[in-house]
Parts: sequence; C-alpha cells; structure tokens
Amino acid sequence: MCGIVGYKGSQNAIPVLISGLESLEYRGYDSAGVAFKSGKKIEIVKNIGKVSNLKSLLNDDANSEIGIAHTRWATHGKVSVENAHPHKVGKITIVHNGIIENYASLKIELEQKGYEFQSQTDTEILCALINDLYETENNLLIAINKMTKLVHGSYALLIMCDDNLNELYAIRCNSPLIVAIKDNDYFLASDVPAILKYTNEYILLENNEIIKVDDKLHIYDESLKEINKQTIIFDGDSNDAMKNGYEHYMLKEINEEPTVVKNILDYYTSDGKFNDNMPSFKKYKKIFIVGCGSACYTADISKSLFEKYLNIPVTVYIASEYRYQQLFYDKDTLVIFISQSGETADTLEALRRTKNDGIDTLAIVNVVSSSIAREADQVLYIKAGVEIAVATTKAFTAQLTMLALLVLRMANKENELKYFEDLSNELNKILKMDFKKYAKKIYKHENAFFIGRGIDYGLCEEGSLKLKEISYINSSAFPSGELKHGTISLITEDTPVISIVSDENIKYKTISNIKEVHARGAYVLWLTNKDENGDFYDDKIVIRDIHEIVNSILMVMPLQLIAYEVAYLRELDIDKPRNLAKSVTVE
Repeated sequence: MCGIVGYKGSQNAIPVLISGLESLEYRGYDSAGVAFKSGKKIEIVKNIGKVSNLKSLLNDDANSEIGIAHTRWATHGKVSVENAHPHKVGKITIVHNGIIENYASLKIELEQKGYEFQSQTDTEILCALINDLYETENNLLIAINKMTKLVHGSYALLIMCDDNLNELYAIRCNSPLIVAIKDNDYFLASDVPAILKYTNEYILLENNEIIKVDDKLHIYDESLKEINKQTIIFDGDSNDAMKNGYEHYMLKEINEEPTVVKNILDYYTSDGKFNDNMPSFKKYKKIFIVGCGSACYTADISKSLFEKYLNIPVTVYIASEYRYQQLFYDKDTLVIFISQSGETADTLEALRRTKNDGIDTLAIVNVVSSSIAREADQVLYIKAGVEIAVATTKAFTAQLTMLALLVLRMANKENELKYFEDLSNELNKILKMDFKKYAKKIYKHENAFFIGRGIDYGLCEEGSLKLKEISYINSSAFPSGELKHGTISLITEDTPVISIVSDENIKYKTISNIKEVHARGAYVLWLTNKDENGDFYDDKIVIRDIHEIVNSILMVMPLQLIAYEVAYLRELDIDKPRNLAKSVTVE
C-alpha cells in the first residue's frame, strides 16, 4: 500500500516523480504529494484523489533537480490535504510508508518539548522526531540512525533537509525500498515499476540501512559504516508495466496466464522431468500453508491434493491469525508461506515466528529477493512478472500451478507432469470464450453466491473474492452442503449463484444442492468440467477435464473473466478498486 518515489539527477525531478507515482498507482491510495527544491527552499504540493489531481496544481514551469513524492492510503487520519504526504516539521521534510506503532507516546514527548501538530498522522510525529534529533546532533545521518532506536513499527522513509537541499536520505524497516542508478541519476522507490522506465537494475535495502545521495550514492549499515551492496537485475523491462493495447491491466494480466504457466514449466522442468531449479524435499509428516486473501485461497484449493498425494495432514492458516494461535508443529512439519509481493506484513511476521521456533520454511513468491524470499529456508519463484492490477489474476494462477508442481515433487509423481503439457493451450481456448453474456445476467444484482464442495469450495472462495473486489457486489462463498444450515434463506428470485463442480466424487452431492437454489428461483451459472445436461442450471460453462492435478488451474480463469466483465458493465475502476491496496505491507 502507498507508494514513494525519490529522485536526484540531471533531469527535471518533477516529471520523474509524477511518472513514478503514476507507475505505483496500482498499490492503492487516496491522496498524493510532492516536495522538491525550489530556489533556496523546499516547496510542497499535495492534493486528495488521483495523481492527476496533484498534477493539476503543479506549475508547468516548475523545475528542480531533487525531490520526493508519495501516494497515501489513509491509516492514521481521514483523507485530507492536511494528512497527505509529504510532511514538514522544522527543517525536515519526509514521505513515509508504514505504521509507527508507538506514535502516541512519541507525540506526548514531542508536545512537551513544544511541538504542535497539524495533521492526524503518525508520519508528522515521525518527522518531528527526526527534526528534534537533528537539532541535537546537527548531523542528519546520526539523527536518522538514532531514530531507529526510538521508533517501533514499519517504515520506508525519504527525507530532505532545509540545511542540505542537494542531499536526499532514505531508510527502511519492514517496508520495501529500492535505489537505482542510471548514469548520474539516482532513483528511490517502494517498488520496481517506478524505475523501469529508466533502468532494470537496482539495490535492495536491508532493515535500517541508510542511504545518502549527494554527488554519489552512499549506503550505511546500522553502525554507520559505509558499505557496498549487490545490484539486482529485474527479469523484465518497462513493457511489463504497460497495458500493451488492453483496456485494463487486469485483462492484460489474465491474457498473460498461458505464458506465465509455460514460463513456470520451462523453469522448473526439462524433458518431462523436474530439473535442478526444483529443490528436493525431505519427507514431512505435516504441512502448514500460510497466506492472506487470494494466497490463502490457493492453499485451500491445493490442500486436498497435498493430502491425497502425500497422505499427511495439511492445515491452512490465514496469516493475520497465525501468529496468535497455538501452533502444533514440530521438526517434521514444513510451513509454506505464499505471497505475491514477498512483503505482505502478516505473512512475513508469521514466517519470522516459525523461523524463531526452528521449523522448516518454504516461500512461494513472485518478487525476487523480497523479504519473505530472503528469510525463508527455501524459495520457489512463480515467474509471473509484474502484476499491476490490484486484484490478482496471473499471480494467483501461477501460485496454483506452483503448488501443483510441488505436490508432484514431494510425492515423487514426476510421471504426472505430462498432464501439464496442454495447460497453456487450454487456457488460450478459455480466453476465446464469451463471458460477457453471463455477466449481463449478474451485473445489476447486489448479492451473489458461489457454492461448491472440497477443492471446488476453494475455487468458490477465490471467485467470490474477485467479484466483490472489483464489482462491489456483496458476494459470498459457501460449502454447498451448508446451504440448508442458514444460507439458503438469502436466495430470492434471480439471485446469481455460481456453482462449481470439477470433482467427480462429489458431483452428484453438489448437483443436489444446486437443485435446491434453482428451485427457489436463483439464476444458476454452472462452471464444470462434466459435460452433463440437466434442468438444474440456467447457463453452463464447460472446461476441459484433463486431470485432478491441473483441473483447478483451468477453472480459475473463467471466474476471473466473469468478475472482469461484471465490473466492466458496472463501469467501475477495475484496476484500482476502492479502499484496496496491491501490497499490504502493514499489519
């Protein structure tokens, strides 16, 4: 959530900063602002709403070689210009991603020193703290370092000082921050898309390492010793962050799924066998899978495959609950953490608890060298490339594919890799299907339901989430056998019910439940790989039945496209749904 961009170099900083903010709009935000050197002072411009609203306030003649910028997603304080970043206290100006947990006690201490605050934010308090330390130390590097000992929480900070208008400082703790150099230009950002227009090489900061940019880049460790850092090369270019002719990023990313699946298979398999990129795994007696939102639903879908193929118990945990539960794991347990960004705060903290307990960990992530990837014992990258739309699509399908491959690897069922051979071709066939005709029967309703059993219930969870995320329809998923225990009371005439059947073993049980809602007037859309006719549905979508190890991967794309078409008909902002952020880096 939120986005930060900093720049110092030979170009006009203001267009660079605005371009960077625009490339990070997918992260979710409700206000935006910039601060830049203007003569002998720092000028701050900020506004609520979109980056375009901010641009409208900027003077076309404004020119500067250094500045910082921010898109804010409101946490402390309402959406307002006063609460928007950047914040300035005394000689210090900052932008901030993250949450300062002890802001209240810091505020009391600073007010006792005479500080007065204009906003409701934790960020302004942090800015005042840095200013107070700077006034004492007269050295911003030392002040920033001392700040880390006083603050609890997460932060990625860009800092400017009135006394040194040609210098730019930055620091991070539990919130992502990168720095890139291109010729004599220096770029800082919270995510890679902000720099791809200029370079695909960057440096990733560790917690509480400090950056200082003057005539060159300096990086300091926690003891303020200057250090050198390895450059990371992003596997892609600026085209990955472009729509490439599609009306929305979400549609583009759905259309990229066949290629993403092929990329995963090409990377982890060769000639029908697993290659060296897929690690071996010892025999475990239990598996825990941890994730948030869609990542957790991939686990729900995959759980039955792990249990069937490995014959061991698998427990799925929501990451935000995991840390606060009694966990019955031991040395024979593998805990798998799933995160697209690799920076999801709740998942990262769950990983750290598990590591602290000495349990084996595996990360399934998209972003190379992200925090979760670096801290887990082993990592499997899903090779999905940049995903811009807030609602995940190709990353979800990639995670599901990765989990299916992991099942086969751990079960020593390499012979079943043959079922993946036609996967990309089948996904391309689904892309050619017409889903708008089903969306037309759904989009005017305010409530919808998804029902299924077993692995199909996991698919229902994700289908329901996609629909509610981008269409704002109040959509819920239920195990179909639970309908009679209360939920069926919500069914009225023409209520949309999407039912999923991919498991032959429970087909007739689910069909029986479908008949119940259909008899009560529901509009039933049946998504299945069983080409069976009947009078228990209104419309039917039939997907090819290949094999249980890959069938769920094929069933996801229709759910994504239905949600997309419904949101399109409702004329909503599909890529940036309200109140949502792409990367949730605070708990």
